[in-house]
Amino acid sequence: MSSFTHVLPDGGVQMVDVSSKTDTVRTAVAVGTVILGEEAFRMVKENTIQKGDVVSVAQIAGIMGAKETSRLIPLCHQVQIQRVDVELTLLEESHSLEVRAFAKSTGPTGVEMEALTAVSIASLTVYDMCKSITKDIRINNIHLLAKTGGASGDYRNRDTN
Repeated sequence: MSSFTHVLPDGGVQMVDVSSKTDTVRTAVAVGTVILGEEAFRMVKENTIQKGDVVSVAQIAGIMGAKETSRLIPLCHQVQIQRVDVELTLLEESHSLEVRAFAKSTGPTGVEMEALTAVSIASLTVYDMCKSITKDIRINNIHLLAKTGGASGDYRNRDTN
């Protein structure tokens, strides 16, 4: 069994030292789904939600969330993000939105947490903006699709089409 990198022998915690790691280009893609239901989906599609343009606001929130990841996740390194894209796709058949985020950085540690945080914050923003229509909104299946760079190499989720 390998030791935990964030746990000290006495049970305390530490932030992992990445100063000896080589700077490489690192990318990550994460995805999640917000199931809205028929009425809220229609209103998002028609841009008639009282709080404003759900898709645009959620995109901005996701980007902001990625930039704040190290403040939200304990022991997460502050990453110099060079690019974050957040896309929301309307899925008519399931009355849902797919939220996808791409993050890119050059540095000693990856951007998986930034991509996952972008999806999470964008999804929560959709919920917040649509909750007056229905509380029966579900945020599902937030996960990493792919990452590149670093000592562990590239990763691609096997369940991805």
